[in-house]
Amino acid sequence: MAAKSLRCVALAYKPLDLKEVPNEEERDNWSLPDNDLILLAIVGMKDPCCPGVKDAVLLCTNAGVKVRMVTGDNLQTAKAIALECGILSENERADDFIIEGKVFRALTDEQKEQAAEKIKVMARSSPNDKLQLVKALKKRGHVVAVTGDGTNDAPALHEVGRYRSSYGIQGTEVAKESSHIIILDDNFASVVKVVRWGRPVYANIQKFIQFQLTVNVAALIINVVAAVSSVNVPLNAVQLLWVNLLMDTLGALALATEPPTDSLMKRAPVGRREPLITNIMWRNLVIQALFQVAVLLTLNFDGRSLLQLNNYPMTKANKIKNTFIFNTVVLCQVLLFSIITSLSLIFFIFMLYSCSLMFNIICS
Repeated sequence: MAAKSLRCVALAYKPLDLKEVPNEEERDNWSLPDNDLILLAIVGMKDPCCPGVKDAVLLCTNAGVKVRMVTGDNLQTAKAIALECGILSENERADDFIIEGKVFRALTDEQKEQAAEKIKVMARSSPNDKLQLVKALKKRGHVVAVTGDGTNDAPALHEVGRYRSSYGIQGTEVAKESSHIIILDDNFASVVKVVRWGRPVYANIQKFIQFQLTVNVAALIINVVAAVSSVNVPLNAVQLLWVNLLMDTLGALALATEPPTDSLMKRAPVGRREPLITNIMWRNLVIQALFQVAVLLTLNFDGRSLLQLNNYPMTKANKIKNTFIFNTVVLCQVLLFSIITSLSLIFFIFMLYSCSLMFNIICS
């Protein structure tokens, strides 16, 4: 029954003479006899997994989040539950991933750190075993999140620091008071929702930084080069402020509110010491900035011939050329925005270009 994830309870009795039975006053201090018992039955009780737990564990595994189970059940029951939840797979050797609390307790600190790397299930554990496991993982540099429902989980929850949660239905008040997040439905799948909605925050910040840096670098280079070479700046201060106003409002709003995608749950977790601007972001920034600078400088220095404005007066030709450059800047940001984020945010692109056209008409 334990191998089928059933928790076993034995029912037994012992016939006693009436003289051996204490009265009500003595009964509190009476030690129950535990020998020569007659077995009545062994009952197997099932505590079924919540729906969707196995899929949630699989999503965590694909996202690089390792799920470990620390339980007081015996080894066979813990292994069966872990197989049912997907924490263990059929082809994994149980000896390498399952350990009993007394075995883990007997290890040295260095051995505990090495064992903590591969442990997936800890059976017959005490409250201190979970605390020692958390400490060993943190010494290895891992980001640890703990969830629990009992009073004995409070020490491990306090040790974690910021990433602690408890169950709202079966969780004790001590566990809830020690937690930052309370899972109201007692379902592990809700933990995955937290991860799913937490990851876009970091990704959206990176997108916005990449977007803003590319816009500002391109505009700065084109103005500096044009001012040094011909003292004729194609983008004046009002135009630059207008572009930045749109980028900082509509662009920030669109990038910051982008919902999570399935691809985010397939990425590895971001390390604590990894830079906010990654090498891929620098590559994209440099390529996009060089592309925009090349296009805008070509229009600035050879725009009159490209636009066939040689027959126009110099002042009028420069106004038309600078207006075309300004619109090109806007369209380059639309292209950049469509590369960084999803194409479903067409509203932002339409509003950006429409406002820029209206601004050009007003200025003209």
